[in-house]
Amino acid sequence: MRHALLLLVVALSAPPLVHAAPPDGDCNASPALLAQARAAKAAGFAVAEAGERQRLALALAACLGHPDPALRDGLAYEALATWLRAEALDPSTREALRDRLLAWMAPGAGDEDGFRAPFAALVLSEVARSDRVSPWMAPAEREALVAAAADYVSTLRDYRGFVDGEGWRHGLAHGADLLMQLALNPALDRGQLDRVLVAVAAQVSPAGAPAHVHGEAERLARPVLFALRRGLHDEAAWSAWLAGATSPAPMAAWSEAYASEAGMARRHNVRLFLLALYAGLSESGDEALRARLPPVVAALRATQ
Repeated sequence: MRHALLLLVVALSAPPLVHAAPPDGDCNASPALLAQARAAKAAGFAVAEAGERQRLALALAACLGHPDPALRDGLAYEALATWLRAEALDPSTREALRDRLLAWMAPGAGDEDGFRAPFAALVLSEVARSDRVSPWMAPAEREALVAAAADYVSTLRDYRGFVDGEGWRHGLAHGADLLMQLALNPALDRGQLDRVLVAVAAQVSPAGAPAHVHGEAERLARPVLFALRRGLHDEAAWSAWLAGATSPAPMAAWSEAYASEAGMARRHNVRLFLLALYAGLSESGDEALRARLPPVVAALRATQ
């Protein structure tokens, strides 16, 4: 009994380990962690002691699935994005963060509330950006990221965007942001860009998807525009991809859209996507990009 009491006293007197991310990814939203994160945010996320910053980053990463948007979005995401853009995370922290995010974004990872996977994708977009700006991933690691991103976007079926009282999920837009950062990376080859485009095409307006009302179409258009800017797809490939991505199927023609809610939702989503492409291409200062407009204009006319 005395031994048990001694252990209890030692446990209670020990400093709380508020910075260690639990191995299962659960958020340890202790008062100490929240206080430290809020203090860091008030200081522009400046944490002078490098080791403390690394520990705090991994602890906050575990909170990306927390139901409180102030913690999930306002503290965890903002801190990680700030530190990744400032190159304030050391290589081992970046690698650990990437690997945890990939595991949380994977199909079947378990995400009952539907927050963790979308925010894992969003932070992974910042991880991908850091590799694009100052390459640090091996080709095989980058390939694994491309495969995971394409799989996440292609298979996503939770289309919730913003919900009052809950905040953002926005998995489709966050996945598109990840694809965009990958498409921007000159290290990606034609085959990898093709997988980015296939993933986008799968989500322009899949069967059963609601009408996009949270900016999803604009976000989906961005990786396409940046993939086109690479100049690796000729006119025939571009026209074929666009025709498939914006087809009225399973309807025989767009005129059938007016006969069902599903048809109208599909038309709505396809037109928003095409309009986003039109805006991006027509406003580009790149003549080669503006030359990609005719198939977009033709597709828009077909949906009228």
